[in-house]
Amino acid sequence: MHRILGCGFLEAVYQEALSIKFALQKMPFQKEVELPVHYKDKVLQVSYRADFVCFEEIIVELKALSQLSGQEEAQLINYLKATGQKRGLLLNFGEESLKYKRFVFNL
Repeated sequence: MHRILGCGFLEAVYQEALSIKFALQKMPFQKEVELPVHYKDKVLQVSYRADFVCFEEIIVELKALSQLSGQEEAQLINYLKATGQKRGLLLNFGEESLKYKRFVFNL
């Protein structure tokens, strides 16, 4: 997908294109998934929103930045902590070639 679109589009463009790609490949996914945050067995009123959850267990976060920083990585780690999920994928479409980082979170 990055080879076709290249870099320079807004994140929403890549999200829509990735939705099409996932559907064509018959990959199970949910888009714009609300991630509740818990504290001491209570659900907080604030929540996160992941770009995708694939296979019901992999949180996928998209970015379209010229370079990733620790802030984007921290965001995905917080998503994993909040949900108890163990695996995440951070994709950056903003660079000349697709950059990605895989995360495994052990509670």
